[in-house]
Amino acid sequence: MMNIALIGFMGVGKTTVSHALSERLGIEETDIDQWIVEKTGRPIAEIFEKEGEQAFRDRETEAIKELASGDGRILSCGGGAVLRACNVEALKRDGVIVLLTAEPETIFERVRCGKSRPVLNGNMNVGYIAHLMEKRRPAYEAAADFAVPTDGKPVEQIAEEIAERIGDKL
Repeated sequence: MMNIALIGFMGVGKTTVSHALSERLGIEETDIDQWIVEKTGRPIAEIFEKEGEQAFRDRETEAIKELASGDGRILSCGGGAVLRACNVEALKRDGVIVLLTAEPETIFERVRCGKSRPVLNGNMNVGYIAHLMEKRRPAYEAAADFAVPTDGKPVEQIAEEIAERIGDKL
């Protein structure tokens, strides 16, 4: 059974869709960021603040290597996970990669009240979000087997679209 890796910019709905997809397909799900929090006993924002983004990305790579080798699991990946080629290779080896997308305005509305987005600290605005999304877009598109827009859709519809697209690959 193949893994399903959900990728995309922060706030596109990876964690929420992962829960719905897990219920729909009866497959275990793992949120990579949450897994790192549980392993380190520290929030992601604290890792960024005290050790820097590189240290977090190293932990993320370790997590992906370990979890992507599992059989038949949904992986909700952090927004920057596909910026490293080795992470994409690990996710593709035994799985299908689904890119979730949303407009910058949608993402801003979803994340603006949160304090757990270290990449946006001091830059919580639509313009910066759009800039960073565009910068990451080529990596997301190159990694993905297919994309599903999330703007204005109920989570159940998004999960259904993914399940239909994956079909017999599971």
